Amino acid sequence: MSKYSEEAKRKRRASKKKGLVIVNTGNGKGKTTAALGVLFRAWGRGMKVGVIQFLKNSTARYGEIKAARKLGIDWVSTGDGWTWTSKDLDESAALARHGWQLAQERIVGGEYDVLILDEFTYPLHFGWLETEEVIGWLRENKPPMLHLIITGRYAPDALVEFADLVTEMVEVKHPYRDQGITAQPGIEF
Repeated sequence: MSKYSEEAKRKRRASKKKGLVIVNTGNGKGKTTAALGVLFRAWGRGMKVGVIQFLKNSTARYGEIKAARKLGIDWVSTGDGWTWTSKDLDESAALARHGWQLAQERIVGGEYDVLILDEFTYPLHFGWLETEEVIGWLRENKPPMLHLIITGRYAPDALVEFADLVTEMVEVKHPYRDQGITAQPGIEF
């Protein structure tokens, strides 16, 4: 029997289960899309899933929001749009803090197996929420089996260190930038 087989057996016997903190970050497309893939997989397994978006406007009706509503998935958008289109960044910050309060309620409520905090790295990056305070709160309050998925560019180093799984999306080629192709329904939104 090979050493690899023995090592694999040892790891399976020693493995533990826990709710993961997953961070999808980077400048490339696909952070939310990857998180939604996990959400959809978990939903298919009968797990309770939910999403809180921190920047997208509460009136947004993107394809993923429409699908979530049809599937009965809890989805809340708490923002006022992208920061570069915001007319009042103080209001954007206040909405992000409100979103964090909603997230905290859902996290401690124990109703979810998987919860996505979409675009959550932005309030941390912009200083609207203190990264160390958020991490400290999560250490103390996140249920052991809750899988928490955090998306967005500019993930703070402390969040990366805290997470169990971090994926960085890297843009290699983009249809808008490279070919002038506009965002496509069903692909981008």
